[in-house]
This record gives sequence, structure tokens and C-alpha cells, in this order.
Amino acid sequence: MGAMAVVCALALAFALLLPAARSHGDGGGAHGGRGAAQGSQARAAQTCSEPEKQTLPPSRADGPTITTIKERPGEKRKLIVGVDQNSYRWGYRDPNGGGDAELEGFDIDLVRRIAEDILGDRNAVQFKAIPTDQRIPAIQDGRVDMVVRTMTINCDRIRDVAFSAPYFRSGQQLLAPKSSPVTGYDATLAGKRICTAAGSTAYSTLEADRAAGRLVPSADFSTTVPSQLDCLVRLQLGEVDAVVTDTALAASQAAQDPTVELKGEAFTTEYYGVAMKKDADDLVRRVNRILVDFRADRTGGWQASYDRWLSATLGDDAAKSKPPAPAYLRES
Repeated sequence: MGAMAVVCALALAFALLLPAARSHGDGGGAHGGRGAAQGSQARAAQTCSEPEKQTLPPSRADGPTITTIKERPGEKRKLIVGVDQNSYRWGYRDPNGGGDAELEGFDIDLVRRIAEDILGDRNAVQFKAIPTDQRIPAIQDGRVDMVVRTMTINCDRIRDVAFSAPYFRSGQQLLAPKSSPVTGYDATLAGKRICTAAGSTAYSTLEADRAAGRLVPSADFSTTVPSQLDCLVRLQLGEVDAVVTDTALAASQAAQDPTVELKGEAFTTEYYGVAMKKDADDLVRRVNRILVDFRADRTGGWQASYDRWLSATLGDDAAKSKPPAPAYLRES
């Protein structure tokens, strides 16, 4: 119970550390034609067998979106990024870091790399805490320039936002108490209560699998929460029997609470991408260029960030987590 109390307390503390996700700040990105965006959506729908490949080729050129970011005056000259603050080793505050502890983790390293490339200063970032179900609205409303928040590239989302090439490979997996009879994504979920984050790939996967008969009919996944950490708290309190979330996040949650563990194998393959506005073509191309450099950097890039933040929870061998060689099939 001691571990549970600590994590519950941390969840409450984290919720108070950043501005509310619904607060409005300086919008980012230029606004393009509605017809062009609708045309891109139609193309995305037609070529959605491999959504992780529906992105633009890399470029270092500035365009209207990047110019808008660079021309913000004074203290507002920052990259505005939607992130998580509750995902251990992805985007979180060190609970031992004191009241002014900075956000840190794998996603935060990537954000700072992007800010350094575009604005010449890795600290020129305004972080905004965004709940899972607010990631796309925050981009569309111009509250953020981009979202870097363990966000899976999928067919539904590429109709609403533009993605970079993948920067991480993951999948959906079960998290449950070590003492639970649940053994994985199988018949042992019969009659069990499952928690997911609202607006997450986990929830849409459960919906699709229920419709297709791949999920045991009596499994109940009606419990949804704003943040994945809220699912861990529900699990600790006995309000649900299992959590479905990305393997990478599940492993981090298991590291926070030694009474829970991953059950079975991942039952999907998914890729995280940086999400931006549909018409922010120059920003998408620039981020893809940055990702090429991030992956190739052997001393301070992708591998170094994995070793620092994720090797303790996902293992020293990063092969399963490395994204595939990028493909750039989106033409405009």
C-alpha cells in the first residue's frame, strides 16, 4: 500500500504543476486553405494502409509556419508544445527535484532538440500540459505548434493533423496487478473492468476488437480517464482490473508501482510521431529533417535518450523500440 499511496500522491501533485490544458496561449502555425486541407484528408483516407508513411520529405527550409514562430516578440519567441507531465520517463517532473523541477524524459529531449534547431535555443520552449483527448483539438485550435506526447500515428488521426515520420515503435499491452488471474489480451479478461485514456489508441483498439469479435464479450472497457496515470491510480484503488495502454507507457507505470506488471505480449504494432497542423508543411518537413539527425547522432541523439530514460524500463536492447527507416509518401 505504501507504493500505491506514493504514486497516488504524485498523480495529484503532477496535476497541479503545469497550466491547465484548456488555457489559451499564443497560437502557432500559419493558416492555409480549407480546400487544400480537405484534399489532403481525402488522400490520407485513400492511402491509409500505412499511416506512418504519410508524411512529407525532410527539408531545412523555413516557410510561413516557422517564420511565424521565429517572429514572436521577446519572451514569446518560443516553440509552443503540448506534452504530458505524468508519463514517467517520457514527460514528467522528478518528484525529488523540488518545486522548480523541470520536465524531463524522452519526449522532452526531442522537444528541446526541435527548439534548438528552429530557434537556436533548446530552452526556448513553452510547455503545455495536454490531456490525451485534447491533443488534436489543441493543435487545430492553434494553442500549440505541435504535440510530442507518445502520440500514435493512425488512420483516424491523419485526417485531422499532420504527422512527422515515426520516432518510436510501441504497441498495446495489458497492465494488471501481479496477483491478477489476467494473463494477457485473451479470455482471462472475461468479466474484467479495463481502463483506458479517453481519445487514446487503446480505446479505439478495444472498440474495433469488440466489433470484430477479437475481445471477449464480457470485458468492460467503459472506464475512461483524461490521463494514463489516472488509470494506474484506478487500478491501485481496485476500481478496475486492468489497464490497456502502450507498452512503453505500461512499462513506465510498472516501474512506478512494483505491485503491477505487464501481462502477455503486445498485441499491436504502433509508431509515435510528432503531430502538427494539417497545413504546416514547412514545419512537418523541418521536424522530419531534425528526426533524421536525431536518429543519426550517436552521442546526444535517439540512442542516448533511450539509454538515459527508457533502458531501465524497456531493457538495454533498443531494437524493438527503434522506428523503421522513414518513408515519405505524402506529396503535399
